[in-house]
Amino acid sequence: MAKATQVDFLVMGAGVAGLRAAVELARHGEVLVVTKESLSESNTHYAQGGIAVATEGDEDVALHLEDTVNAGDGIVYRPAAEALVLEGPVRVAELMEWGARFDTEAGQLHRTREGAHSLARILHSSGDATGAEISRSLVAFARVHKRIRFAEWTMVTGLVSSGGRIVAADLAPAGAGESAADLRKAHTRVGARAILIAAGGAGQVYSDTTNPAVATGDGIALAAQAGAELADMEFYQFHPTALSLPGAPRFLLSEALRGEGAYLRNDRGERFMERYHPLLELAPRDVVARAIAREGMGEAGSARPVYLDMRPIRNIARNLDLHRRFPGISRFLAPYSLDLARDLIPIRPAAHYLMGGIRTDLAGRTSLGGLYAAGEAACTGVHGANRLASNSLLEGLVFGARAAQSMLSDGLPLEPVEATEAEPEPLSAGEEAQVEALIAQLQADMWAYAGLLREEPTLRQGIAAQAAFDAALQNLAQQNLGQCKTSRRLAEALAMSRVAHAILHSALARTESRGAHFRNDHPKRDDQRFKKHSVLGRDGRVGFEEW
Repeated sequence: MAKATQVDFLVMGAGVAGLRAAVELARHGEVLVVTKESLSESNTHYAQGGIAVATEGDEDVALHLEDTVNAGDGIVYRPAAEALVLEGPVRVAELMEWGARFDTEAGQLHRTREGAHSLARILHSSGDATGAEISRSLVAFARVHKRIRFAEWTMVTGLVSSGGRIVAADLAPAGAGESAADLRKAHTRVGARAILIAAGGAGQVYSDTTNPAVATGDGIALAAQAGAELADMEFYQFHPTALSLPGAPRFLLSEALRGEGAYLRNDRGERFMERYHPLLELAPRDVVARAIAREGMGEAGSARPVYLDMRPIRNIARNLDLHRRFPGISRFLAPYSLDLARDLIPIRPAAHYLMGGIRTDLAGRTSLGGLYAAGEAACTGVHGANRLASNSLLEGLVFGARAAQSMLSDGLPLEPVEATEAEPEPLSAGEEAQVEALIAQLQADMWAYAGLLREEPTLRQGIAAQAAFDAALQNLAQQNLGQCKTSRRLAEALAMSRVAHAILHSALARTESRGAHFRNDHPKRDDQRFKKHSVLGRDGRVGFEEW
């Protein structure tokens, strides 16, 4: 029999949103932070470019707001964007007080510019390791709180409801190769006054992604399974510049490279962005990503190379040491005999950030009592159809704190919970291989059918493929019901299936093109019908609402 225990607050995820919330909550109760791997393994840790924040007064704040709204292509929920830019400076200053170190020049914070920003407002750390520094500082600060406990290498496998609200979560080990005895010992049901999902995005749904392996959409899927509404799931942002090199991982090449002046070139050496947007390489991400995709399309579906070219910067800013400004990227490229200052760097878009997620209000409340969400797993409407570059870390800080404050102010009581009777067994090696093969097929299907360029026939192909994937998983699970078998990868596969279903059906329902969602068969924006947010209800239907 699994164990049962209680804590005041449970936080799923140890990125910027989860840790910022945990610090707030620990002032008023015991907090358990659950993370699928180590504390340093999160989307936050891998964020390169920086954190956008208006630190130069009211005019700067107003411009940041308008840049955010403009990038979101007509459906940014303005109150959410106002909260982001107004509270952002306070949260970043707070973070610096807690030990976060940002790069300086001549004793002042150094700011750079990225796509769709009207001026330089991006703070960065160690050149291109901003997320790692924010993660380090928050982890260090959280560890000094005696009321915060961490459950690393642990998964949330289910949410438990009672009396019309979420009252507990089921936890299981997330490492590889647990014995049957380990599985039985480690499964725990944890009751809590309130539960926060801050488990990040779902880039692993796609075959090409900048996200780490942990980003399988677990939190979004758990909330949906429990009956929470999802919103704007069709809006998946594809980062324009991921490394495209045979044998190399799909490594992110920060937007800050273009902020410093890099050009984009096609296989003929042409600088092509003037054909797509007046802001050229600093156009919104969705525009740049589609431009690169189109320039990379050869005849009969063949691929042509597209490149990032940093060489012009030598003439524009001779005093800029590219290796010092971008040390992490330079180190990664070196084994492949690529040098930012010398070479054209081959690139292609990759799945990067989910603008949609669990629908919440501005205080992190979901449509289910007792359940809250913040960060990439949540959807407040702050990003609209397309996130402004470097707003994601700021979102985690601002809305992580806001969610914690509402968890405290709502004052929900602890409900008694009982242990489950489940005694799970690990999957066999053959079953694990079957799950891996199914995941690889889903990722390829999602890239082919719900990628940058979409249309009804391919979306319907994707829906059919996802249904077959889900049926295969359910068949595997049903075969093992008597034995109660489980594994981390099976749980992740089930989560990815639910997220893929939401993306595909939301994309099919939005018969227009807006932001990161582009339909070849509906290439225009349709404000009369779709200047709204999609909402996927517990009945599985997609509707559209004005917020």
